[in-house]
Amino acid sequence: MTQQPFSRPGAIDLSGLRQPAGQPAGQQPPAGGGAAAAATGGSAYSLPVDEQNFQTLLEASMTAPVVLVFYSTAQAPESATMARDVATVADEYDGRFLAGLVDIDNTPAIAQAMQIPQVPMLFVLLDGRPATQPIPGLIKLEELRTLFNQLGQQLTAQGITGRHQPRSAAAAVAGEGAEAQEPIADPRYAAAQDALGEGDVDRAVAEYQKLVDGNPADVEAAAGLAMAKVLQRTQGVDLNAARAAAAADPDDVEAQTLVADLDMLGGHVDDAFNRLIDVVRRTSDADRNKAREHLLGLFAAVGNDDPRVIKARGNLASALF
Repeated sequence: MTQQPFSRPGAIDLSGLRQPAGQPAGQQPPAGGGAAAAATGGSAYSLPVDEQNFQTLLEASMTAPVVLVFYSTAQAPESATMARDVATVADEYDGRFLAGLVDIDNTPAIAQAMQIPQVPMLFVLLDGRPATQPIPGLIKLEELRTLFNQLGQQLTAQGITGRHQPRSAAAAVAGEGAEAQEPIADPRYAAAQDALGEGDVDRAVAEYQKLVDGNPADVEAAAGLAMAKVLQRTQGVDLNAARAAAAADPDDVEAQTLVADLDMLGGHVDDAFNRLIDVVRRTSDADRNKAREHLLGLFAAVGNDDPRVIKARGNLASALF
């Protein structure tokens, strides 16, 4: 399951939600109970989504991310199970994510507004907009946990540490309590987040370093530090000049690591990894070690459980031995 770094594409077109709430003529919602009821029951950090609360959910994504999962009990019963799993995983993150469960049988207008071609489908919303490419297809529970871990690391690396307040499961079932709660920032990352928000990358690196020094097991802080260092190394760099220098001298470790950093910022994670693995394969001694250490830093930025990292570690081992 691959993910692109969070970005800020265009806002969601809500024109499809301007019709009156409720089912179109001739379309009836499926009977309650069963998998659908289990999937949409709501919990501390999940709630069923309808035309009335969709705008509020977008507003809730202004500081902390919302994960929308589109499913259909009628068309794909297994997608309702995935929706329930998304809610389960969201609850495990204590407010880092809010899961919005969208049954397209009951809310076709939302599916139309989001241009959903199939179910199940995941969207990650931040600042009221899709923050990643849509993620189609069935995802198993453990794969969802890996996915949420990746998303959490990317958020921390970009200084995004807001949290949703818990919601009442009973209120969610009743369609109440859907108002956006004021997200609360994780105080551990406040200083680093403030620094990134102010464009002070050097201070962000220093703040993340303090967190890692204080708790080496803090995976989110380690990912934040690694990505902040990427930002630090690429400040003021001319992209075209950097790529030209790397192309002119494939064995120049400094030139290759710089382009690898730029690839990371552009979301070309595999390209960054493969570039440095090739450098490791071609070089020796100090140059090889420098490329290897740099690559390990990029692994930390992406997350050691990411399938791309796991694959790249195997390729790195082959290049070394």
